[in-house]
Amino acid sequence: MTTTLRPAGPEEPAVGGGRTRRWQICVNGRPVGGLRTTAQPRGDQWWGEIAELEVVEGHRRGRATVGALAAEEVLRGWGCTRVDVTVPAESTGGLRLAEALGYTERMRNLAKRLARFPELRTDVTVRPIGEADYAPWLEQAKAGYRHDLTASGLTPAQARAKCDADHRVLLPHGPATEGVALRQLLDGRGTRLGSLWLALRQDLLPDGRPLAWVMVVEVEQAHRGHGYGRTLMQVAERECLSAGVHDLGLNVFSANRVAIALYDSLGYRVTRRTLGKPLL
Repeated sequence: MTTTLRPAGPEEPAVGGGRTRRWQICVNGRPVGGLRTTAQPRGDQWWGEIAELEVVEGHRRGRATVGALAAEEVLRGWGCTRVDVTVPAESTGGLRLAEALGYTERMRNLAKRLARFPELRTDVTVRPIGEADYAPWLEQAKAGYRHDLTASGLTPAQARAKCDADHRVLLPHGPATEGVALRQLLDGRGTRLGSLWLALRQDLLPDGRPLAWVMVVEVEQAHRGHGYGRTLMQVAERECLSAGVHDLGLNVFSANRVAIALYDSLGYRVTRRTLGKPLL
């Protein structure tokens, strides 16, 4: 039997100047599943993604494996130098397949359903990040993001390109960007202890509920280990509830074990895992 990919529709433009296409996985010309390939420009490089992979007939016959490998060839042809796959938390088979194909986990998506306003500690103050504070905060946020991207397996050039592209899209108007909450945590002397970047309506859940997203939560190096990360997450939850949003999600890089432990203790649960590898 011969397993191939066949276009399921025309190629379409993707957000940010990329390209995407849905494919059928076929055995001897007969559709048995499908997947989607997407390529996004990251500076002078292209970043690939394989998504919506499903086999509806003939499970455990290697059809998903062949489909994924064929999708990688499509992305190489589109000029991609790296590929990611996103696996739902409940898909143990999808995780095994990705690992067998050489993908390694680099990031997790977590989420929590918010029910009540958490109490904040009384020895800190929360203030907006305004124009005067924005430029140094942004540079620090971008430096931390580049560090995390590199730790997750990207090259420094890939990390810088992705960081710059993401911030241009997500903060087009700086602290005045609509639907964004930028907050800083201060002690009694006005010293900044940490900061928060929250997108209040980043996405919609399947039932139409808005999903907020923690883009950055950062505690200053000299003040780590004193519970301020927990406080910043509680600030995020309060901001969401004040805006009428009851679902909050975030990304955490898999190497950041301290952050993973914090989010677990706050009741956040894994919803998806992102795994990646270079396309050599």
